[in-house]
Order: sequence, then C-alpha cells, then structure tokens
Amino acid sequence: MTNILGIETATKNCSVALFQNGELKTFKELAGAYSHAENLAAFAEDVLAEAHVKFNDLQAVAISKGPGSYTGLRIGVSFAKGLCYGLDIPLISVDTLQHMAYSAIEYVQDPDALYCSMVDARRMEVYAALYNNKLEEQRKIKAEVIDSDTYLSFLEKKKVFFYGDGSSKCKEIITHPNAKFLDLLLPSAKSMGKLAQQAHDNQAYVDLAYFEPFYYKEFVALKGKPMV
Repeated sequence: MTNILGIETATKNCSVALFQNGELKTFKELAGAYSHAENLAAFAEDVLAEAHVKFNDLQAVAISKGPGSYTGLRIGVSFAKGLCYGLDIPLISVDTLQHMAYSAIEYVQDPDALYCSMVDARRMEVYAALYNNKLEEQRKIKAEVIDSDTYLSFLEKKKVFFYGDGSSKCKEIITHPNAKFLDLLLPSAKSMGKLAQQAHDNQAYVDLAYFEPFYYKEFVALKGKPMV
C-alpha cells in the first residue's frame, strides 16, 4: 500500500488529502481566507487519524508547486519539506494548474472540450494554461491580463471550460458562446492523487535541498515608508 500525503496551498484554499495507491482516502480543506499557517499541520494530523494511518506509514509527500500565492506556496513547501526531512521520505512536485485541469476533466467528462486553469495573480492578471481531455498542454502557462480576444482562436473551434479563483475576473470579458465557467472548482489537494502516484511510480522526486515553489513571476517586496 502506497500512502501519499497531498498538500495544496497555492490559493486561499488550505487543503490536505491522503491517497492510497493513487485513490483518495480522506481530505480536509478550508477556503475563503489565508489560514495555511494556522491549519496546515492540524489538517494533516486529522486526515491521517481519520484513515488510521501514521506519519511513519507515508511513502511520500506531494506538494502543489504553483503558480499562486507567494506566501501560501512558501508555507506549503516549507511544511512538506519538514515532513520529508523528518520522515526520510521523498517529495513530489505537482503542477497546480495541471491538477486543476485533471479535476475539471473528471467533472465535465467532455472529450472534445478544452480546459483552462486560472489562478488569481492579483490586480487584473491571472496565471493560466490550457489543456485537452488527455491533460496535454495546448497553450503554455502565462501571466496575463485577459481581454475578449485572449482565447478567441480556441473558442472559435470548440468549448473551453474556465475555472479556478482567477476565472471570476473573466466572466464579463469572455462572452463567446463556447466559453463555459465552473464556479466552484478551486485548487484542491484531493485532485492530486493520480499525478502524485504516477510521479512516485516513476521515482520522479524533487531535490529536497534545492526545490522551490514555481512562482512564475519573481517575488518583489515593497519597501515600507521610512520611519521618522
């Protein structure tokens, strides 16, 4: 039995799931506010306890690598690394937009459609990538300000499903009849299982010492006002 703990902190959704041989066993999550620092460790303990699994029974930890919130990603990766170091188990990195697409594909069940994962990048930007029904990337990730023509070449050919916390910015802008929006689909650890298990089977682990979240855009700290 392969036990993998999945951790998703790329957005406001703090989410932890346990997978056994790639299948979801238990999960716990809380959306709506950034509560990762307060809840992540407790959620992991609760998920394992519900499944009657101990931390020492884990074979790997899977972390949603981003893009997304700088703070959320740092908290999630730090926690995942701490578990892996302490338990002497490998760390698996799962692309946030890709596992979102996996969840959308499973939910919609339309083999001819395209799937656009969107994560809020603040201001008017989103991080977005486009996938087909086989989870093959049809357009690489971009950080972009959406206008009515952004996906027009895809929308003229087939339906495109938009989802994630960045998609709400686009509803009034992308009005093509082939544009479909999935309001409740957010990044969640419960959709990481298959991708994490594939990585584990292929021993596609990341280097614990050097792995960093995929921010996509460089983090820029704003300077505070000088104190008088």
